[in-house]
Amino acid sequence: MKGTRKIALIVLSVILVVGALAGVFVSRIGAANHQKKARVVATTYAVVQIADKLKLPLVGVPTTQNKIPARYAHVARVGNPMNPNVEKIASLKPTVVYSVTTLQDQFGKAFKQRHIEPHFLNLTSVATLKKTITTMGKQYDRTSEAKNAVDEINHSETQVKNVAHKHAQKPRVLILMGLPGASYMIATNQSYVGNLVQIAGGENVFSSKTQEFISPNDEAIKKAQPQVILRLAHALPNIVIPQFNAAFKHDPMWKTLPAVKNHRVYDLTEPNFDATANMKASKALQIVSNWLYPQKEAGSK
Repeated sequence: MKGTRKIALIVLSVILVVGALAGVFVSRIGAANHQKKARVVATTYAVVQIADKLKLPLVGVPTTQNKIPARYAHVARVGNPMNPNVEKIASLKPTVVYSVTTLQDQFGKAFKQRHIEPHFLNLTSVATLKKTITTMGKQYDRTSEAKNAVDEINHSETQVKNVAHKHAQKPRVLILMGLPGASYMIATNQSYVGNLVQIAGGENVFSSKTQEFISPNDEAIKKAQPQVILRLAHALPNIVIPQFNAAFKHDPMWKTLPAVKNHRVYDLTEPNFDATANMKASKALQIVSNWLYPQKEAGSK
């Protein structure tokens, strides 16, 4: 009887092990099938960057002047991020369409008529970027790639914070977002670039509890006396940067500011900088840190 019981226990153990392995196998097949069935459309370049970092296949990418990663070279273009082609997107039969929260108001009735509900990723800060990467990594079984991407950002954060801690005073920073047509907005601490400045140890001279961007006010700018000015050329930099240069040259208000007097005015351009967080965050943090706490005084760029 003892021998029979021993054999029965061995058989039962084998059955349990095989069952467990089968469960893992089926689970992996299910995950693989989920990924295979997923038809993902990215309508902004920032989302494309995240997908590329996670090695995630896409069926649609935005029409942009930025260099699209090689893995998406032959993927369908779906139009400008601010006004994507709904008909084109619908023809791709997507299972999910990704945009960003800052463009949520741009997606109107046309999408609803096509029964397409875009998913808006929060990329307004480095923290939300890392959270988005981690969440997508889990969703598409890319946890290892997601961890590597987040670790890289964490490493840069630690480096720039260590630099800032060596200085007793935070430089006062004014952030401008240029718009075609000789106009600009002020980026507050709630904006992505404002978040970069905060992490790197700068003091944004304009803060808000809710707004990412506010209208400019010459008197308030003069009163703030910024020591560093960052100019984000988000759209059409070939037009926006010359506009900035002309304004700074001809408007006497700018010449009164410490940042201009000390040649600490810097232009933020793609791909390292954008209005929303992206996979260049690590490099962007290093660049901003060098501008706020330069080892050697540098002129305007």
